[in-house]
Amino acid sequence: MKGNARVARQSVGRAARKEIPEMPVVDDKTIDFETIELLFFAYRDFVSDPDAILAKIGYGRAHHRVVYFVSRRPGMTVADLLGILQITKQSLARVLKELIDSGYIRQMAGPADRRQRRLYPTLAGRELALALSEPQSQRIARALEGFTPEMREGVRKFLEGMSRSGKDDQAATEGDG
Repeated sequence: MKGNARVARQSVGRAARKEIPEMPVVDDKTIDFETIELLFFAYRDFVSDPDAILAKIGYGRAHHRVVYFVSRRPGMTVADLLGILQITKQSLARVLKELIDSGYIRQMAGPADRRQRRLYPTLAGRELALALSEPQSQRIARALEGFTPEMREGVRKFLEGMSRSGKDDQAATEGDG
């Protein structure tokens, strides 16, 4: 028994002492902390209204993202949604099942390939997506008040630049037209 206790203690000791990877030397004067903080606070406030709505029905941000994109692109495949969200099938499966079971999303077989699963918002799903997006849209409108068209274009370009796949997402949206 003493031998087993020693092995257990050694395992716990090893788990507690994780090796820290070597960190690069960074000159903190090159970091734009002000913009980082502004982005943090903007994101926090941007998601606060939808978070409050979602909390009332027991959902979270993952549910919001699924309802949003399925409502924006009805008929998208599960594979398309996985690509947009860049999450695993396992992560999506739970959230999608809850949304389907609750009557917000409908899943149908593809017309050409019956194995393909296409996603559509139900009327309740569309209403939820709009309820979540409306306060965000109002927040954006207030923030852009008084901006010239050129300034608005600058904001859009900035946000695209911040996105890893801004051009891919834009092309997909334009292709849906």
